[in-house]
Amino acid sequence: MGSAASSPAETLARLLAGNQRFVSGVPEHPNQDATRRADQAPAQTPFAVLLGCSDSRLAAEIIFDQGLGDLFVVRTAGQVLGAEVLGSIEYGTGVLDCRLVVVLGHDSCGAVAAARQAVEEGLPTSGYVRDVIERVTPSVLAARAAGLTSDDDIIDEHVRHTVDVLMDRSRVLAELVEAGRAAVVGMSYRLAEGSTRVVTARGVEVPA
Repeated sequence: MGSAASSPAETLARLLAGNQRFVSGVPEHPNQDATRRADQAPAQTPFAVLLGCSDSRLAAEIIFDQGLGDLFVVRTAGQVLGAEVLGSIEYGTGVLDCRLVVVLGHDSCGAVAAARQAVEEGLPTSGYVRDVIERVTPSVLAARAAGLTSDDDIIDEHVRHTVDVLMDRSRVLAELVEAGRAAVVGMSYRLAEGSTRVVTARGVEVPA
């Protein structure tokens, strides 16, 4: 099943159902056999784009119980956005016709913790890690301005901020959402429980 057969709402429901199977301990492990490998060799047909943190515990295909060719995954520390990340997401939606973009954050995120520490304690960072922290810092500052102090609230704010930046900077994606051809959903993942929770959504209603 490729993206052409799925609306944004159907795509979101498919991912949420897969996550529920994962949490319940009854994953189906779909599309992981030799037939699927052969079918996907000529061209990929993912149904969703996923921008997630590079954290080794945030393996999208496992979390959402999907298989080869199902998800077009882009991962950076703290799910931060740069030009190459925006280009990858636009490729997934504009060229591969994925109907949903998921921004996936998680609890105990090291990038968010480092940015919070830098804001609160002014600790210096070196190398390109500084670039990651600088991209997360606006989320930390926005959370502070809103009176949010818990780690979970700051992580949720970072997910919301990332969705906002993505929509503001990518005219390609914004036009697809406006036309009803795509949607963007921000989610937060709980490492211990394995569950995902929708934090914000653009262009699609979240199932109750």
